[in-house]
Amino acid sequence: MSPNTSSGGSKGDSKGGAGGFLTPGRIVVLVVAVLTLIFIFENTHHTKIRLLIPEVTMPLWVALLGTGLIGALCGAYFVRRRR
Repeated sequence: MSPNTSSGGSKGDSKGGAGGFLTPGRIVVLVVAVLTLIFIFENTHHTKIRLLIPEVTMPLWVALLGTGLIGALCGAYFVRRRR
């Protein structure tokens, strides 16, 4: 038999179904994201935040969500640049 016609599995074979989609790393990221959202939306009281010079009063969840989104965008940018 030639290597092209062997019946053995190859590295490119996928298991199909959710097995390939739900990896342990993705599950951990999903759990952390859910816990982060719970933390953000539990902090709903208004707070004063200084944005360089002006001082604004806004719900704390807005500030936390904005900070999280900025961090996620920065992380995605650096991961994409590394490839």
